Amino acid sequence: MYRANPPPRKYEEYAYVLDFNPRGKSTTVRGRDGIIITAIGEDRLTLLEVLGIPNSSFEVGERIYIGKEGRTKIQSVLGKMDYEHISSSAQTELSTVVETIVTENEEKFVDYLNNARPLTPRIHALELIPGIGKTYMKTMLEEREKKKFESYDDLQERVGFKDPIKHISQRIIDEITGESRMNLFVKR
Repeated sequence: MYRANPPPRKYEEYAYVLDFNPRGKSTTVRGRDGIIITAIGEDRLTLLEVLGIPNSSFEVGERIYIGKEGRTKIQSVLGKMDYEHISSSAQTELSTVVETIVTENEEKFVDYLNNARPLTPRIHALELIPGIGKTYMKTMLEEREKKKFESYDDLQERVGFKDPIKHISQRIIDEITGESRMNLFVKR
């Protein structure tokens, strides 16, 4: 069977700092040291090890530009990391930073809720989000048929589903930590 070219690999443009060590050693690339940053990509939600430019300063929770062109504080993206291998303080910061990402990218996540499909005849993608059982799912599907959700508030008002940010964030954490077998949001 003829296959078209695979889509180009997507790279993160932005990431959020979870932890950094001003005099660290890379765990993903041998022999690299300096300002070693543990970050989470804003779009693909992957854990990354990043090398900062010497004498740059970083803060936990800071959004940093890691795209290909015009980096100002980042020397290079060293590689992906597994949850088990990030520092305990990075693990601690994870839920706060993920909630920030889910809050800042409302349109993307609401869009996901508007377009989520069944995964199997018995399981709908929406049901994999904590707090959404059969009842909320049914109401969400009915409501989005009438009119797509415009925001978290709109969803909350029309469906009665409380605190969508917290629930979506919890799902992302479960995916990052490997608690869930299937990923809705985190790209492998």
